[in-house]
Amino acid sequence: MQTTKTTTIRRRHSVAVRVGDVTIGGHAPIVVQSMTSTDTSNVPATTQEIIELSEAGSELVRITVNNEAAARAIPEIKEKLATANVSVPLIGDFHFNGHKLVWKHPECVEHLDKLRINPGNVGRGAKRDSQFAQLIEYACQYQKPVRIGVNWGSLDQDLLKERLDDNAKQGFPKSLEELTHQSLVESALKSAQRAEALGLPRTQIIISCKLSELPGLLVVYRLLAKQCEYPLHLGLTEAGMGRRGTVVSSAALSILLQEGIGDTIRVSLTPEPNSQRSEEVRIAQDILQALKLRSFTPAVVACPGCGRTSNDYFQRLASEIQDYIQQRMPVWKTRYPGVENITIAVMGCVVNGPGESKHADIGISLPGSGERPVAPVYMDGEHKLTLSGDNLVNDFKALVEKYVADYNPAQP
Repeated sequence: MQTTKTTTIRRRHSVAVRVGDVTIGGHAPIVVQSMTSTDTSNVPATTQEIIELSEAGSELVRITVNNEAAARAIPEIKEKLATANVSVPLIGDFHFNGHKLVWKHPECVEHLDKLRINPGNVGRGAKRDSQFAQLIEYACQYQKPVRIGVNWGSLDQDLLKERLDDNAKQGFPKSLEELTHQSLVESALKSAQRAEALGLPRTQIIISCKLSELPGLLVVYRLLAKQCEYPLHLGLTEAGMGRRGTVVSSAALSILLQEGIGDTIRVSLTPEPNSQRSEEVRIAQDILQALKLRSFTPAVVACPGCGRTSNDYFQRLASEIQDYIQQRMPVWKTRYPGVENITIAVMGCVVNGPGESKHADIGISLPGSGERPVAPVYMDGEHKLTLSGDNLVNDFKALVEKYVADYNPAQP
């Protein structure tokens, strides 16, 4: 094993919150979560999507609870998940009518592992406090943690108007943008303090303040990190689709995580047509693994290619190795603890090939244009053997399989 896969990032201190069998905050690893896109009342479809998200690596799954049919479905969903031996904690997402749903169907709270409440959507005017209190009452009764999740698209307009009026009286008024950021933080923290006053322990409260634009998200979470010790849920409220969503999520989350801010993350991608929701889980894992905060699967390092690699042989090999790892990981992670820390290099020519292969746990340096048609293989920084011929791909897969089987994460 060539490198020590640890991080030097100093994480912000927060209290620890238990959600089912998962810990968020404290000294626990940063948790990956996601959300279903099915109609929750469609029990078979929702159960199947939860299973798919769990198998992809989602450690928490949020589901919509927007009507009585959805609330009634939750016990059956939990029963079917238990039958499938899937124990991923479920979060109920409540908006507008949540107080009515928990009153009519308290069994849905009993079978959930966490509630998500948006203070801006709890109610308006005089009803807001009582309806918020009703949700917190049921969380206390069933000892369920709560995420108080504020979104800039549904910010408490009464609070914002009050801050705008106060601002207008000042000699040096703040911008609307600055007031919006401060109001988001104020809404989250006041709601959390209100929940505590109603009896919800501090160890059952998680906070989020989500926006869709990156600079504002950084401002808001830096303010939160300074003003509270609640665990923080990170994510853009709508990242977008495909490449744009991946890039902006990676940029935003990486900056905050690098500063030690964040205890659980979600990448809120708009799914491509006919694509799986589980892609957002893999991207979240990739962000954490790139920052060396966590490891989920062996990493494949491959060069981008250039004129020295005029054929696509190394690209096909890198792709095949990546696919091979995904196919084998369900077996490997059970049989070989620590396998997710392995790095595999697939390089295209002699310029960086041997060096990168030596830095990886196991690596192969393929011949570039004009080079001898042989591929040296390195393990733990040493040249072990050289491959050649038409069966090179399968030969290298066999070497990777053997390396994984012999891998000992405790070795120096």
